[in-house]
Amino acid sequence: MTDLTEQENAVATVHHINEHRPGGHESPLSLAKPTDDQTPVTPLWVRSGRAVRTAVTHKRTLTAGRLAVRHSMYVVGGTRIVTRRAWDGRSAARYERMIRTAEAAGQPEIAAEWEERGRAFRAARHQRRMDLLTAPVRLAKGAAVGTALTGGGLLGLGIAMAVHSGDVADIGTPIMGFIDLVNWAVMIATVVWGPLVTIGPWLGLLALWGVGRQRQAAPQWALPANARSSEGAPITPSVVVTAMRDLGVAALRTAIKDMGDAGASMLGPIRIAGCGVEVDVTLPSGVATNEVQSRRRKLAENLARHEHEVFITIPEAARTVRLWIADSGALDEPIGPSPLVTDTTMTADYAKGRAPWGQDLRGDLAALSVYQRHLLITGLSNQGKTAALRALALWLALDRSVEFWMGDLKGVGDWDMFDGLATRLIQGPTDDHVIQVTEMAEDAVEEMNRRIQAPPGTQFPALIVIVDEAQVAFMCPVKGDDKRPYGGSSATSRYFMAARKIHNQGRAVNVLLWQGTQDPTDQNLPKLVREGAHTRASLALGTESQARMALGDKAVDGGAAPNLLRPGLDQGTLVVASSGIEVPKGQSSLTVRTHYISTDDAKVIAERAKALRDGVTTLHVIDRGEDRDPLADIATVLGDSPRVLTMDVIKRLATLSEDAYGSWTFADLRRVLDDADAAPYKSDGRMVVGRDRILRALANRGDDDSASATG
Repeated sequence: MTDLTEQENAVATVHHINEHRPGGHESPLSLAKPTDDQTPVTPLWVRSGRAVRTAVTHKRTLTAGRLAVRHSMYVVGGTRIVTRRAWDGRSAARYERMIRTAEAAGQPEIAAEWEERGRAFRAARHQRRMDLLTAPVRLAKGAAVGTALTGGGLLGLGIAMAVHSGDVADIGTPIMGFIDLVNWAVMIATVVWGPLVTIGPWLGLLALWGVGRQRQAAPQWALPANARSSEGAPITPSVVVTAMRDLGVAALRTAIKDMGDAGASMLGPIRIAGCGVEVDVTLPSGVATNEVQSRRRKLAENLARHEHEVFITIPEAARTVRLWIADSGALDEPIGPSPLVTDTTMTADYAKGRAPWGQDLRGDLAALSVYQRHLLITGLSNQGKTAALRALALWLALDRSVEFWMGDLKGVGDWDMFDGLATRLIQGPTDDHVIQVTEMAEDAVEEMNRRIQAPPGTQFPALIVIVDEAQVAFMCPVKGDDKRPYGGSSATSRYFMAARKIHNQGRAVNVLLWQGTQDPTDQNLPKLVREGAHTRASLALGTESQARMALGDKAVDGGAAPNLLRPGLDQGTLVVASSGIEVPKGQSSLTVRTHYISTDDAKVIAERAKALRDGVTTLHVIDRGEDRDPLADIATVLGDSPRVLTMDVIKRLATLSEDAYGSWTFADLRRVLDDADAAPYKSDGRMVVGRDRILRALANRGDDDSASATG
């Protein structure tokens, strides 16, 4: 009984499978709630779902799926393209589409031409169909005639062979040979037909796949990575038309949709232009050019470009915009060095030469003529205004006949290299410097008036008056002893009136005013002054209203947009409106990437310019109220010249300090020189002051002072 009970208990005992596994306590299929000392088990359906999701979302699966969809759609797209081509070839759909395109573009004469072509096509098609009705009869007649001719020919050939061989049996030899040939052809066709029927459809699919692949007839997401990224993609007619269609102009979109594939007829030829391409787009009727201009950013993005890589101008043709589209990233690459740096033999010609300023967007040389043209360059701070203005002055300095009067109202040394080139060089931002610059401009007016009063036909060398940071002069609040303000834009403003007078008459006698100014407004750049410049150039600006101040309404309406240049990134790039630079026909401005000339290179160029000259004494601003040393001042104005005419010395002294020397006469000069034992003397019959005598007098005076101190 005991044994039976033990046997029953053994049979009734439940043995878990996992108990016999190392560390196992539960079946993997068990869904029972685990106890506190057991590890939670994820259900099988959850693990299966995760595995399926991992497999589906795996990179290899996605790549394989994209590959399958892409090549399948190549076949579908190729079929659609081939079908459409066949339909166009067999029907008048092409002509109807071109007629709609011409009507949408507002070109009725072209629509009439295509209508006539369509009529001729339909007439020819009707004639072909009528010919098909009589084709069976003509085919039967042709077959009968062909059979008779072939049989007669073979029989004649057999007779000739029989006559030659003397065997009558040869009469049937050509006919039997022809029959054998037909038999062999049938046998070959029977053998080839089976594989051809099998392979033919696959060859057709391959051909359709090739057409679809060439046209990228697959969804964008299924295309290869290099095809999905449109940045830097080549500009094609379809790309331009699609970009114009999606520009957001309802009339333009409707017209292009009506045109269909013929929308490319809007485009002129796409031409290589420097580091990009150029194309003229004739807009459909009802679409204005300014509607496209105002959407420059959207157009650039539609073309897979950045805004600064697309420029829109208005050529002469009506309802036409000219697009210049840069190669992706090309405008971020620097241009080469200035010819002024690389060509050490270069010289300048004020009247006939052109300054090598930089390159236009096409990569061509942008050269500027400064002959009898007042100049204004403006832009935001630190965009390269001074460098652009200085580059022109450095080129012109290589013409030894040109004289410079310069005022730099920033005063950080940007124009130091012109010490010894410019007759006057004023550098500093204070009110005293503004006063000196204003007096320099007024002296230029007096020189202009003197030249105007000269006998007719008198030729005068160029006098270039350069004022950098001119906004400081216009904003100066100081008034003179006569209560007239130096700054401002009223009729009593001294600097403003001097600039206006030079603008009005200076070019006729080669007295020119070049100004550089920042961030133009009506206060720091009055309207009459900015409109008096013949050459107006602007670097990056903040607003369109500032662009209009800088370049004028005509240039901005024609596509000039310095306000769309990127501050800090487009340094040295400016938009020029001038008759002195070659602008494409129909445009009112040109975008120029100027050569950057560093300060060190500028000093080297300036030294070359100095070597062309006999020596120029540069007069610098002197602080007012300083005690004068007449003998030292005479030595200053003599500079490096061995001798200078006495009257020129008096004029230079007056320029150096009007308060101290403005009323000097020859007697005053003679008195100072006699006291210093450096009396003037005659040279070539004219009274001059000798530099050696002045320096010796200063040296003797220094020795006397030392001896007195020692005693």
